[in-house]
Amino acid sequence: MRRVLTTLMILLVVLVAGLSALVLLVNPNDFRAYMVRQVETRSGYQLQLDGPLRWHVWPQLSILSGRMTLTAPGAQTPVIKADNMRLDVALWPLLSHQLQVKQVMLKGAIIQLIPGSKPVAQKDAPVAPQENTLPDVADDRGWSWDIAGLQVADSVLVLQHENDEQVTVRDIHLQMEQDARHQATLDFSGRVNRNQRDLTLSLSAKMDAHDYPHTLTAVIDNLKWQVQGGDIPAQGIAGEGQLQVQWQSAQQRVTLSNLSLTANDSALTGNGSVTLGEKPVWALELQFANLNLDNLLVPEASAAASADVQQPGQAQNRLPRPVIANSQDMPQYNSLRDYSAQIGLTAKTLRWRGMTFTDVKGLFNNQQGLLSIPTLEGKMGNGQISLPGSLDVRSEQSQAMFQPRLTDIEIGTILKAFNYPLGLSGDLTLAGDFSGPRIDADNFRRHWQGEAHIDLKNSRMEGLNFQQLVQQAVARSSDVKAQDNFETATRLDTFTTDLSLEEGQVTFSDMQGSSPVLSLTGEGHMDLLQETANSRFNVRVLKGWQGEGELVEFLKNTPIPLTVYGKWQALNYSLQVDQLLRKHLQDEAKRRLSDWADRNKDRQSGKDVKKLLDKM
Repeated sequence: MRRVLTTLMILLVVLVAGLSALVLLVNPNDFRAYMVRQVETRSGYQLQLDGPLRWHVWPQLSILSGRMTLTAPGAQTPVIKADNMRLDVALWPLLSHQLQVKQVMLKGAIIQLIPGSKPVAQKDAPVAPQENTLPDVADDRGWSWDIAGLQVADSVLVLQHENDEQVTVRDIHLQMEQDARHQATLDFSGRVNRNQRDLTLSLSAKMDAHDYPHTLTAVIDNLKWQVQGGDIPAQGIAGEGQLQVQWQSAQQRVTLSNLSLTANDSALTGNGSVTLGEKPVWALELQFANLNLDNLLVPEASAAASADVQQPGQAQNRLPRPVIANSQDMPQYNSLRDYSAQIGLTAKTLRWRGMTFTDVKGLFNNQQGLLSIPTLEGKMGNGQISLPGSLDVRSEQSQAMFQPRLTDIEIGTILKAFNYPLGLSGDLTLAGDFSGPRIDADNFRRHWQGEAHIDLKNSRMEGLNFQQLVQQAVARSSDVKAQDNFETATRLDTFTTDLSLEEGQVTFSDMQGSSPVLSLTGEGHMDLLQETANSRFNVRVLKGWQGEGELVEFLKNTPIPLTVYGKWQALNYSLQVDQLLRKHLQDEAKRRLSDWADRNKDRQSGKDVKKLLDKM
């Protein structure tokens, strides 16, 4: 045992002595010119190392440098600049004059992928038909160059495409290792803060770079992300997922496959691709098991919230949306002009504004600012909904057009979702054609126009019972009695009308409704901005009268004028029952006097009554 320990100690002393001798005998600055030449020969990039190079022996034999920069050919801005760089090198190759770099470590680096850091070709430079794919051959000076790993810590990545805004990724930590077959593993984390939103991102990936730069494939199997702040919901948006990405240089195409992502309680699968160019072309097929937009989007402030008095049930405290520089000068939806896309979407369940849709299908085609939606449909409760349409943003003024088709949709759910304080329920069937400049609820109230036909079944309007109003008014003005009715709502089996919308003003024409106890016709007007209504009905109460008689039959067959007006939540009404009853009594008196005059036409009294009736 003592001999073994002695042998190990001797080997350790020899190793330490050899390592010390190597450090003392080999000057790392001898590699400076070689590294600069190799980088320029292989890539054309200019490597600049400031300050002397020095050894670092524990825990890894390394070469340390001071400030370094890496600049593309003809570029004005370095693509990489770092406060210091560490090269982890293999020990034994140094003995045979080989520099084998196992890992490059950058700390405090600034990586700039911006227009100013891109390579600029010389005007008289020859254009090769294709990049060289042959393996590099070591020169005859006895040196070789090999890098197996890259580590970046506490660094910043700046991204910018042409004239777009810069995106800065901070707190970057990157660890990448590759083998001789160019199979690599990658771990990355970083943080993006933009427009008061904070995105934290981390991922692990396996990469196949054996045919790079012609193709590059990455399998990302541990993607995690979280977004908070700005106009993001208070709880933030967090998720994880996995996908496969392939880059094809010849086609300038990125292909996404086996995509599986989550965002809060929403889940997405699918595949797609984007072909890069001056106007990128997207193609996506997305499937959602569940898409909860209420957990991903901040609810829009309702039109009523902008008024002096806020309607009950609406959110009282909303965080202000962030102010983005120059956003007011940019045309609405202008980003649609910058690309083309074809997107197919399905969702088993979709939740938006408190409404739940199932079996949703959508097809979206964007041609550089002309967005057509030939299919957008789904189920809601026991009904069907379809919203085909288009959005044209190719000119300064955007224009949206939609042709909604609703069948047996609960109207109360829609009114509640868009903060209309109307106590109305029923199965809505609607066919319409509407247009406006922007697609949002407040703009619909203010600036849209269109027409629709409405058919409402089994409706119930809370607050006013037309039957009760008419019968109570008749009872106060005559001896006709009505059955007790304590319900505070008007029920109709069917109700139809034609609707016209013009910048917040809604006109209802040819209103017709019926039930076993009630029949009505009428017309009306509604102001969506002031939340007021003014409707004129002719109501016939068919049942609920006590007893029989000529007056009761008259009331059953005679439409009674009823006007409903005022604020939606404090409606007033006006009934002309007294005038109607007075006219009925007058007509009845005239009829009886006329009958009496006819029976006594040979008498002077009969003639006098006849003359009097003719003057009336």
